[in-house]
Amino acid sequence: MTEKIFLLSLGCAKNLVNSEQMLSILEKEGCTIVEAPEDCDIAIVNTCGFIDSAKSEAIDAILKLAHLKQEGVIRGLIVTGCLTERYKDEFLKELPEVDAALGTGSYNDIAEAVRAVSEGSGGEWYKPAASCAFDGERKLLTPNYYAYLRIAEGCDNRCSYCVIPYIRGRYRSREMNGLIEEARSLAARGVKELLVIAQDITRYGIDLYGERCLYKLLEELCRIDGIEWIRLHYMYPDEIDDRLLETIRDNDKILKYFDIPLQHINDKVLKEMNRRGNGQLIRERIDKIRAMMPDAIFRTSMIVGFPGETEEQFQELYDFLEEYRLERAGFFCYSQEEGAPSAAREDQIPEEVKEDRRNRLFVLQERIMDDFSAGLIGRELMVLCCGLDESGRQYGRSYMDSADVDGVVFFDDETIKEGEFVTVRVVDAVASELYGEVVAREE
Repeated sequence: MTEKIFLLSLGCAKNLVNSEQMLSILEKEGCTIVEAPEDCDIAIVNTCGFIDSAKSEAIDAILKLAHLKQEGVIRGLIVTGCLTERYKDEFLKELPEVDAALGTGSYNDIAEAVRAVSEGSGGEWYKPAASCAFDGERKLLTPNYYAYLRIAEGCDNRCSYCVIPYIRGRYRSREMNGLIEEARSLAARGVKELLVIAQDITRYGIDLYGERCLYKLLEELCRIDGIEWIRLHYMYPDEIDDRLLETIRDNDKILKYFDIPLQHINDKVLKEMNRRGNGQLIRERIDKIRAMMPDAIFRTSMIVGFPGETEEQFQELYDFLEEYRLERAGFFCYSQEEGAPSAAREDQIPEEVKEDRRNRLFVLQERIMDDFSAGLIGRELMVLCCGLDESGRQYGRSYMDSADVDGVVFFDDETIKEGEFVTVRVVDAVASELYGEVVAREE
């Protein structure tokens, strides 16, 4: 095939990995990957379909590309991912502008779909979600100094507000040997930071090896030359055990960055969300981590306005955040998602109440972050240089800042190259943005 392909990847980092795998498949088939839709023959949108806002973003993107197709700028339009999987029975009927649709079990069929669209046909590819191979080569869409390492696919947690298990299938761990081989390959390509991802990384290995094996995987990753930072995304409090914490504490390559989506703190709300554990367990885990690793940084997400959430239950969440002062937090209004068990409840919270609660937490978190950042002034941080921002300012990320979701550290030194580590002394702070001066660079 000689088609020029443009791919737009929406949603989470796990979706990005699927996009990278599809691009690699298409390059092997002879396709050329282009960066602008106006330059392509066939456009692909890899969608997120988790909540209403993600669905709206995906549909808007599809319609914009469909307009280019109508004008004759592009010849074909393919849509893949969570949105197509979720609405596979009616997707092409509702969006006839789309030539082909692939579900989450059919990413490996992308070359067949492109060939069909190129020949003027198209169609649908919907294998069972759990059947899709999730190994394979990738054409990285991240800068060459960091990459995601997806260690599992799917989810078995069945939170009552979530449709991901129905879209992505059951939890499936990847073979450890394959992960180590992929990580070595990434290091050989210049990757210095590995972001270990899955819907729940703390369950890694249970299905394959009969036990939690994240700590074993991390120990092996730490032995790979070239990998300097290992960042962990999506840990569940009930699955965090002493062996894992000791491994994180004792290995300098593993960043003391704990991304733990707590969602709430009230016991009744957590139970109705079908979350494992309770408020006491959450508090105990945070206390233990902070005692073992005083420099630990916490990132979390919280849902407000879950059906039946009372003002008292919300206040407990507010008080918890004020007391524990987690350094990084995002807040989301509950989204009534078709197919999720909680969507059928009659005690839905009015939108204006949800928005008010979210805003109150946002104001609180801004104050927490301001205080935390101010306390960093005078401290020296190792920073991974990310180049220039849109305004031309040089910046990087510390261990406290993950790609695309957290703050950054600004500094002025035009000799520092993207992907280089430097030591920066913080001289000023505004919210999650730090400003500093370079005092040393890696040898």
